[in-house]
Amino acid sequence: MCKRFSILLLASLLLLGCRAQDDTQAATVEVASPEEGGAVSTAPVQVDGAEPPLEAEVSEPVPDEPEGVDWSPLELAPGVASVSCELDYVREGDGASLETFDQAAVTAALGECAERGVVRLRYSGKINAAFASLMQRVTEVADTLDIGKRVLDIDSSGGMVEDAIRAGDRIAESRWTVWVREDAVCHSACVFILAAGDMRMVSGRIGIHRIIRMSSTASTRLELNRELRVVYDRVRDYLERNGAATAVADLMMAVPNRNLRLLTGDELALYGLDGINPAQDDLDRLRLMRQCGEDFVSRRDAFVRAFDTSCKPANADLETLNACGLDLRKDYGFPDATCPTESPLSEFDALLVADKPEHMGRRALTPVQEGEQGGQARRDEPERDDASGDADWR
Repeated sequence: MCKRFSILLLASLLLLGCRAQDDTQAATVEVASPEEGGAVSTAPVQVDGAEPPLEAEVSEPVPDEPEGVDWSPLELAPGVASVSCELDYVREGDGASLETFDQAAVTAALGECAERGVVRLRYSGKINAAFASLMQRVTEVADTLDIGKRVLDIDSSGGMVEDAIRAGDRIAESRWTVWVREDAVCHSACVFILAAGDMRMVSGRIGIHRIIRMSSTASTRLELNRELRVVYDRVRDYLERNGAATAVADLMMAVPNRNLRLLTGDELALYGLDGINPAQDDLDRLRLMRQCGEDFVSRRDAFVRAFDTSCKPANADLETLNACGLDLRKDYGFPDATCPTESPLSEFDALLVADKPEHMGRRALTPVQEGEQGGQARRDEPERDDASGDADWR
């Protein structure tokens, strides 16, 4: 009996140890570097009375911006932005740098992309009022030029919460895909930008921590907590309307702002921060049923499930994800003849049609296969003949 009990006890301890190890791996925490942008809130909050009960606290929304676009001089530094009409960042780079941001300059930068109907805005820097203004200006010009496919290729360590919410709501209303490449990060307030995308493609690191209340006049923990409750209520409302789990806000509360909690791939999926935006998906489903038919929607759903299963190995770079998805989608009849612009990864189609064989979708190779073929398998694969029957999905 004692021997059996000892064995059971040892097995239980080993199981607990494994679970503890898994939890540690899932909850990777790093010390935030001094240049981290953080998640900073400065907007005023209203709390009724000096000592109100918690249910009496009032969450004021972030003030709406004035109608129209403010084209006054804009200083983006230390952030940098560039515009490309190509989605292949490995071969084509990040395009032309945006140095000035008046209407004429932004229109000229996006002008070449109008014919293809695709634009990729690369932004590296803090999330602040200048970034929010940049997104407003580029979106306005993209609307004017009828550039329907838009990719925000972002690398940001965070910044201002209220500016992130403003920019995120604009992104959510204007059909942007958000990329976080393998060489990029999206930390703190940047996560709100990620949440806003219609489609989120993530290969880089996503991290969160506690919001800093820079404009606080609190002198006690209770007073500070009341102010933060109002800010976090705004954040929860924002996450909810953009299809992300409000649990992200709760998790942020538990991570000191000097640290950084990196989210795993499973957590990104669980919290609605990777892949198709669930809120937008609900809207699209009804529209696509009417416009493209039930069969289209069924195939689209099947493709998304297969993409999540087949194309997202650990540490896959964004080029690999895109290549795998482009190759996989032909198995589901995409791009669809009736609804090509609504087909998965349709942002690539205008480029494929423009006689760019290097953009063709090819099933991503395993690391072993990559090594055996010198890392050139996808680049050196023979081009497909337009007459082969595969031109529909290229």
